[in-house]
Amino acid sequence: MGRKGIIIILIGLLGAGAYLGRHRIKAFFSDNTRTINGTEVKLLFREDPSVAELATTLVEKGILSSKKEFFDAVTENTIDTNSFAAGKYIILTGTTHFNLVDGFVKAENGHGKAEKKVRVLFNRCEVIADIGSNISKCILADSASIVDYILDENTLNKYNFTAEQVPALFIPKEYQMYFDTDAEEFVAQMAAEFKAYWTAERMQKLKNVGLNSPSQAVTLASIVYSEQSRVSEEWPIIAKLYLNRIEQGIPLQADPTFKFCWPDRLKGVERLLDVHRDKDCPYNTYIYKGIPPGPICLPPYKVVDAVLNPADVSYIFLCGDGTGHHNFATTNAEHNKNVAAYRIWLKEYLKNKSR
Repeated sequence: MGRKGIIIILIGLLGAGAYLGRHRIKAFFSDNTRTINGTEVKLLFREDPSVAELATTLVEKGILSSKKEFFDAVTENTIDTNSFAAGKYIILTGTTHFNLVDGFVKAENGHGKAEKKVRVLFNRCEVIADIGSNISKCILADSASIVDYILDENTLNKYNFTAEQVPALFIPKEYQMYFDTDAEEFVAQMAAEFKAYWTAERMQKLKNVGLNSPSQAVTLASIVYSEQSRVSEEWPIIAKLYLNRIEQGIPLQADPTFKFCWPDRLKGVERLLDVHRDKDCPYNTYIYKGIPPGPICLPPYKVVDAVLNPADVSYIFLCGDGTGHHNFATTNAEHNKNVAAYRIWLKEYLKNKSR
């Protein structure tokens, strides 16, 4: 091999060494500026954290090896240390220091840039206090602040509801919200969901069935759902039954409405008596005709759909049959037969239960 060949080989080796050196340097700096957690780590801050609190937490959780790494990243990227946001965060393995720090910074919406939403679910609620209790388990806002905000006169005026009607604003289902959502933001999101549901088509259906407002539809749906929460096939039938009564000027005479008048909702009472029905209360449809002042529970909106799309039936009576279903009737004579059959079933049921 000549001298020229040796020189070429040396140059090639030097080039390869330089190439490998550059990549080693790159890899070294890359590893040194990334988080060290081997798995994803979840963080939850109930209040806007300070730079010191963040640095301490990140080291304690095994995300950074030292607080200095966080302080350096803040300084190098000129991060405003007063702009970190509360909330839920998930730190992935190998997150760069810049992305780590920047993710805690508040965006224009007031939430952290990398803040994650949490699952929010509320159902089986009867009154506003139930909503507050359910929601406060999911987001930062406490139960009292949620209830107080919803029932505040300014809030009611803003969304055009009375205190009795306002439960109709809330559609019970699963939502995704930021953990640090406050009461005002929560209600605003519920109002947006409400507005999205009540399309022009549904408003027309509302008029077609003889109702005047969405809150009336939700109130009627709440009665339907309180009568029948398990057999969804009956919802359009029961809805039409009550609409028939309203049209004919007959009191709804729905047992769930007078139960709502009692503080304990008559829970555990198996036999309803006249003394229970005689309680004077605006929600008692045995005493007052028409639709009560507001919902007696928060019904699934599939039940509201049933009210807007009722069955084509002429029934005005219903009676449970002991199996979770109902028998329906158009005449009083038919209804009396159904009631007699139910009483026979109930007598036998109570007899067997006492054995």
